Amino acid sequence: ASAAAASRLRVLVTRQLPDKFTASLRRQLQHLEIVTWPSATQPVERKFLLDEAAKIDGLLCLLTDRVDAEFLGRVDPARFRAVSTMSVGVDHIDVAACRAAGVRIGYTPGVLTEGTADLALALLLATARRLPAAVETVRQPGAWGPWCPFDRLCGRGIGGSTVGLVGFGRIGQAVARRLSGFRPGRIVYTGPRPKPELAGPLNAEYVKFEQLLAESDFVVICCPGTPDTRHLFNKEAFKLMRPDSILINVSRGTVVKQSDLHEALSSGSIGAAGLNVTDPEPLPSDSPLLSLPNCVVLPHIGSADVATREAMAQLAVDNLAAGLLGQKMPAELL
Repeated sequence: ASAAAASRLRVLVTRQLPDKFTASLRRQLQHLEIVTWPSATQPVERKFLLDEAAKIDGLLCLLTDRVDAEFLGRVDPARFRAVSTMSVGVDHIDVAACRAAGVRIGYTPGVLTEGTADLALALLLATARRLPAAVETVRQPGAWGPWCPFDRLCGRGIGGSTVGLVGFGRIGQAVARRLSGFRPGRIVYTGPRPKPELAGPLNAEYVKFEQLLAESDFVVICCPGTPDTRHLFNKEAFKLMRPDSILINVSRGTVVKQSDLHEALSSGSIGAAGLNVTDPEPLPSDSPLLSLPNCVVLPHIGSADVATREAMAQLAVDNLAAGLLGQKMPAELL
């Protein structure tokens, strides 16, 4: 594309980003007009998004913004070319509708893998070793009593245990790499197919989903949130798990049926859960899960380290620029 063509481009960025990222976009697309939703913390209002749709050539969005048939019905098909999302998940985008409209999709895989895997281990350890309860014990006057060998803060260790990974993509493999230092007895994984070339060096063994549930002390959900994985963890799944098992979810909240999880945690069908993701997000403050002593909930912070978020923003910018210039995106959903 020529500089003259680039000068006519107009894009919508659905959240305020640090200036260096919009500057990078301007360097790649000269004389670019950027419309930015004027908040760094609150999602773009739906009306604003739809009203701008017909006037833009591209969109840089977050996972809080629905890019669906309604939005695509408002764009000018002669000019709208690319959606770039600052996320690895694309469940907020109607991928089929974008493809039918000839709209390219950029996303940010890879760059958040390590941060999310770090968080998975942190959440597993916090849940297994009852760290939130321990912190609360220190803060409550009189709660920190004399040392007791088997009190309520006695948790579980990873050493010698069986850890099951549901999903063995980039994040699942990164979790497996981190686990090795804790000397688990076994690492097992499940997914659409075995991956011996990737699992072998990590000493991970492929098993069927039901076997993983029955044999694992810790179950870590790393699979994508798709229609196929929606409510994969339900009453039937929890019945197969060990009564002292611990469930960790760092994928998408929709993979777990939360009412069934609450029942499983309340009844002792499973031991505990650590959730970095919920359905919906934010989780309402009156959610029954938040009243359970054996459930740790985090506000979707898997990628929340500065270096990871900056890498995500830069990749989203680079994807959008390439999409509008008709070039190969660094990370395109194909």
